[in-house]
Amino acid sequence: MPSLSRRNFLSASAVGAVGVGLIVLPQNVVRGEVSPNEKLNLAILGVGGRGRANLNGCMSENIYALCDTNRNTLAKTGEEFPDAIRTTDWRTLVDNENIDAFIVSTAEHHHALASVAAMRAGKSVYTEKPLARTVEEARLMQNEYKKQRGKIATQMGTQIHAGDNYRRVVELIQRGAIGKVKEAHVWCSRTIAPIGAAVLDEQPVPPEYAWEEWIGPAPMRAFNVNYLNGSCLNWHRRWDFGTGVLGDMGSHLIDLPYWALELDIPIEAACEGPNPDPVATPPWMVATWKHAARKTSSEFTSGDIKLVWYHGPEGMKRRSDLLQPLVGNDTTINQWGIGVAFIGEKGTLVADYGKNVLSPSADFANYERPEPFIPASAGHYKEFILAAKGGPESLCNFDYSGRLIENNLLGNAAHRAGNKTLTWDASKFSFTNAPEMDKFLRSDYEYRTGWVF
Repeated sequence: MPSLSRRNFLSASAVGAVGVGLIVLPQNVVRGEVSPNEKLNLAILGVGGRGRANLNGCMSENIYALCDTNRNTLAKTGEEFPDAIRTTDWRTLVDNENIDAFIVSTAEHHHALASVAAMRAGKSVYTEKPLARTVEEARLMQNEYKKQRGKIATQMGTQIHAGDNYRRVVELIQRGAIGKVKEAHVWCSRTIAPIGAAVLDEQPVPPEYAWEEWIGPAPMRAFNVNYLNGSCLNWHRRWDFGTGVLGDMGSHLIDLPYWALELDIPIEAACEGPNPDPVATPPWMVATWKHAARKTSSEFTSGDIKLVWYHGPEGMKRRSDLLQPLVGNDTTINQWGIGVAFIGEKGTLVADYGKNVLSPSADFANYERPEPFIPASAGHYKEFILAAKGGPESLCNFDYSGRLIENNLLGNAAHRAGNKTLTWDASKFSFTNAPEMDKFLRSDYEYRTGWVF
């Protein structure tokens, strides 16, 4: 088939894989000859930790290139894929025309940079959560994907979105089980350990670390292994590299009310928490967003929607003080380390990744749960792979997930602005009641030369 582009061939294969009758978006990217096995050529950015898990999830495809800034990890993984390109610098892969998709599992300060570069090169992109480190980066991710929609596929690493329990909760809310919802409360008990010194003492760079490439766009500093050891639970404690508990776990947990209530960009963000630290993310937080009432009537929401996030010990206390009286003896809120509570006119629904509870239980004793109407997922990674081959758009594409991450990072901005209440004009990309706080929408630092958008 010499006249058929690689991508159009994969698109046709995807239709066969997922069944007749699905609408396939037009594909315009030409990327060389069709591989004999009709598999995607993947570039895996980050091959340890989450990167290894994401690699495992995509083993049905051709592992074409491996990238990691730990040379030992790279070499060990490379033994399994001896034909794969190996590099410590993802930038060397962007213009490789044989690569169909990037799997981005780097540290957070590389997520948006690598993803935007890959999208602009016409490649499909799967990116670990959170998509971005700043609100500006989150908006760039949304806009770039919308420009490329129909040509590439994208997906954020929110694995639980493919789970059955989230689907059942969405159905309960949208079928009015607890009546019209005006509030949703989301929490994670995780906190942030102290970072110690703002700048760590210099250590010799071990030969296995590609320090220049790990630092990437962030300000250069002397090497210290404690900047990067421990994966995201370490680096997300620093604003230079991460987004704290809200940016990290909020990607998974706030996904549920975003999906169930069909939320968009908020009109207001507020925060309560400790005094902001210019270097370290907060050990606890209560962030609140206001989402405008729907322009059209809704069977499952009423008026403006209040969305609240809690993390850390103080956050957990405030969550329990508020929610325990609403659920009475039906469940013990302190036993839910993570969770979402929807407050409706007829009751409360509490859920996490694997279970959900309707309260007050006496009112729901004879309640018949709705017949499922959201189909089972093909599988978290399979959704992306099929989309990248021209199948249906993935549910957590960068339009949807980009808006979710923009919401979350506006909460971080409200904290960094001094725990203020900020009015958000998404079209103007500005806090209209405090434009001087717009600086917290963007990076604290200029990206280093060679690492810019």
